[in-house]
Amino acid sequence: MLMPKRVKHRKQQRGRMRGKAFRGSRVSFGEYGLQALEPSWVTTRQIEAARVALTHFIKRGGKIWVRIFPDKPVTKKPLETRMGKGKGAPEIWVAVVKPGRMLFELAGVSESIAQEAMERAARKLPLKTKFVQRR
Repeated sequence: MLMPKRVKHRKQQRGRMRGKAFRGSRVSFGEYGLQALEPSWVTTRQIEAARVALTHFIKRGGKIWVRIFPDKPVTKKPLETRMGKGKGAPEIWVAVVKPGRMLFELAGVSESIAQEAMERAARKLPLKTKFVQRR
């Protein structure tokens, strides 16, 4: 699973997901991309599941770039615990995704294969996406 090697602060506040992504919103590395259309937190497991689905479908052909990284810790308190007594322990890592952000990129395969592979990866993610090509 993806997670940072070390962080400055162990716990973070939740924050907000207002506005659009300006950085990382173009197809920079590959020929095809999967672009987010709505804001969301994408967990480590979801990123990994989408990556495996992509890799499995293109069968050792082409190259994949994962353009998001889960660097935000999300805390949870244990089940059946009373309120108070501080913030819970970090449980999962998430990537904060804004609309317009490129999630995955792909090169070295035909357009039809790339489109089907991206659709399969998109099913593993908790947000609406669209398939884009390099202009």
